[in-house]
Amino acid sequence: MRLIESFKKRKLVLLNIFLTLYVGINLIGGERGMASYFEKNKIHKDLSQEETSINKELKDLKHKIKLITNNDLDYLDMLYREKLKYGTKDEILIKLK
Repeated sequence: MRLIESFKKRKLVLLNIFLTLYVGINLIGGERGMASYFEKNKIHKDLSQEETSINKELKDLKHKIKLITNNDLDYLDMLYREKLKYGTKDEILIKLK
């Protein structure tokens, strides 16, 4: 009986304690909490690094395509020799890995 009466007298205090605990727990571990924030921040950094590398590769490929379409003979000769392993009689080919 005394316990119920003391709860009735301190309803506001208990309500404040429970609300504070609820907000604190969700602030740290909820879907919008700190743990989720750091995880999403790491994913964002990884994706932005991947985007940078893909953009660099795309720029390189565009440059190579431009060389091929403009019939750059030096680049075409380099591709021809590299892909078909072609050389003339007076050349010495050394394969490096």
